[in-house]
Amino acid sequence: MRLLHKPDHDLTYSDVFMVPSLSDVASRMDVDLSTPDGIGTTIPLVVSNMTAVAGRRMAETVARRGGVAILPQDIPVDVAGRVVAYVKKCHPVFETPITLGPDATIGDAMSLIHKRAHGAVVIVDDGKPVGVFTEHDQEGVDRFTQLHAVMTRNLHHVDPDVDPATAYEQLEEMRLNVAPVVDPASNNGELLGVITRKGALRSTIYRPAVDVEGRLLIGVAVGINGDPAARATELSRMGADVLVIDTAHGHQTRTLRAVEAVRSALPDACIVAGNVVTADGTRELIAAGADIIKVGVGPGAMCTTRMMTGVGRPQFSAVLECSAEAARLGKHVWADGGVRFPRDVALALAGGAANVMFGSWLAGTYESAADTLRDPEGRLYKESFGMASNRAVKNRTRAESSFDRARKELFEEGISTSRMYLDSERPSVEDIIDQIVAGLRSACTYAGADSVSAFQERAVVGLQSSSGYDEGRPVGVSW
Repeated sequence: MRLLHKPDHDLTYSDVFMVPSLSDVASRMDVDLSTPDGIGTTIPLVVSNMTAVAGRRMAETVARRGGVAILPQDIPVDVAGRVVAYVKKCHPVFETPITLGPDATIGDAMSLIHKRAHGAVVIVDDGKPVGVFTEHDQEGVDRFTQLHAVMTRNLHHVDPDVDPATAYEQLEEMRLNVAPVVDPASNNGELLGVITRKGALRSTIYRPAVDVEGRLLIGVAVGINGDPAARATELSRMGADVLVIDTAHGHQTRTLRAVEAVRSALPDACIVAGNVVTADGTRELIAAGADIIKVGVGPGAMCTTRMMTGVGRPQFSAVLECSAEAARLGKHVWADGGVRFPRDVALALAGGAANVMFGSWLAGTYESAADTLRDPEGRLYKESFGMASNRAVKNRTRAESSFDRARKELFEEGISTSRMYLDSERPSVEDIIDQIVAGLRSACTYAGADSVSAFQERAVVGLQSSSGYDEGRPVGVSW
């Protein structure tokens, strides 16, 4: 990356812009967004290890589109292992179905239907799909009506070997938005998943992030307290692909010792560690054994660290410095926090990040780990909270004495509850991924780059005033 001007102060993403360059990239579809950090992601998207965001639904959906989710450190090892095993069994192309029996009620179906973006419940009888229920089917009937009375019976079964374009054409021709995928080789027509028209389209655009056995990728966070090496070893044995040694202040002796212990126990593991915002912190974590450094202190939407302590650093400058040091040592960084728009993701990559972490941006989606709630006006939302908030501290210290917990709960650096409303037009994490990837691909074509590495080399970035930033914002109504 080349800066047009040398700044005299640290910069956020809003302080900078990218200048177009001569390009011979004919189409945004010619851009390969596979990440240079070698973990296997085919788009630069990592779901942050936030309790209200990263769970099994989020992990499988994001990996299916090329990213990876990191499970929170607060999850007990056995629970994390079950989630890892679940994600590893998920189909890399077809979406996981919601299933109920014919005698289940509309109320049962409606309590589950917003768990998945495909918006359908497959009715299964004796292991065989016999109908599909969508939210439209509940109109005019009460919630105690059984599903066999309202489900769509004229099922079109999709063959698992069909190519996505053909599947799309079949659904389009039959005017169906969703259809079950069944195994024709099984005696009972085993249900393998569901496919939607939009899902079929996405399967032609995205490549899933998979391990060497073709199973979806997933990572798990490990704290620095207790015995991080033992937890990391168990999680690795259970199939976790990425281990994230995570604490708010990564440049401290305990974090370095934790990284050293995990590296000693797992010489071949992919270890991410952080968070830091300086070259010194980056260098010392790499020396301790980290492959990837997590960069960002205080830019997250749920984080109050900067307002509480004055500690942190504007994120673009932090990424710029840390990525340069990591590159010098043959390693990589992830930009963690501070992204609000697709432009911020492009600028994080231009600044040298190999991957970008997302938390609150994904909290208000069907796939996030929190329960779906309705406000008095009937709008869907989910509750999110920061991982240094009082609420998170309570979760993290539940095994400690009430006295020790009460002492720790006096100190918090995060928001304990925030309503994250689902966008009625884009309620799925996949909708957000579409926005981000569209912006990234276009940014690469403006820079004349057909890959993330080429983008980092060719990007030209300038500084702008607040009015310059405001000039680039769209105007929704006439002025």
